[in-house]
Order: sequence, then structure tokens, then C-alpha cells
Amino acid sequence: MKGMTLIVKTITDFVAGFIVIFGAYIVLYGHLTPGGGFAGGVIVACAFILLMLAHGSDVAFSKLPEKVAHVMDSAGALAFLGIGWFGMTMGFFFMNSFGRGEMFKLFSSGMILPLNIAVAFKVGSSLFLVFSALAIFRRRSFRAMIEDELA
Repeated sequence: MKGMTLIVKTITDFVAGFIVIFGAYIVLYGHLTPGGGFAGGVIVACAFILLMLAHGSDVAFSKLPEKVAHVMDSAGALAFLGIGWFGMTMGFFFMNSFGRGEMFKLFSSGMILPLNIAVAFKVGSSLFLVFSALAIFRRRSFRAMIEDELA
């Protein structure tokens, strides 16, 4: 049996979806409340890291394949740069070219919301990839250390 106990797996399966939804909420409302792309990306990455800890890497990679995470990582960086470059068409790099924000209007934050979404993709996928790489590296190096001791 791979992963942790049945209780941990069951609770993880129940909670992981709520963690992703909360992370998306933090990203989408980060221009109105404390939060934003970085915090929301970390929260979403924690959901997939929790899946990896409870079930193992196979289940986590079935929910978010490694290639998809790499594409999301690159797409987030390119989107951030593209939004900044689009501002350059208005005269300055990263100039707010989407209009000014207005009080009490959700979708009037200018460039903040698209930038938050780009940062969330970049941070969330990067943290998941770093954690998975470290977990796989640790497992391989631990096996090599045991094989060296037995030899």
C-alpha cells in the first residue's frame, strides 16, 4: 500500500478540492482583499503537495501531470511579461492599459487581476514542481545510501 493511512487519504480527498477553490478565491479577489497571485498560487500548490504526501507521487501527477505543470509555469511567466509588454504599447512598460479601478466594482482593477492570475499560475506550478523534484530526489538518494551501506 502506497502513501499514508486510509484516514489521511480520505480526509485529503475531501479537503483538496476546497483548498483549490480557496486558492482561486484568494487569486481572484486579491485586488480587493489581502492576497493575490502569490498567496493564491501557494495555496493551490499546497493542495497538490498534500495529495502527493497522502497518496504518493502517482496520484498527484495524475491530477496535475508534470508536463502540464511545466506548461503552466511557462505560460504564467509569458502572460506576466505579455501584460507588461502590452502596457508598453500605451507608452510605458507595465503601464496600466486596462483602465483605472473604481471603488466597489469588482472587475475594474486594471492590470492587477490579470497579473494576479499570471503570478498564480507561475507560483503554483513552480512550487509543485520544486516539491516533487525534491521528493523524488530524496527518495532516490535515500535508496542509493542504503544500497551503499549494504554493499
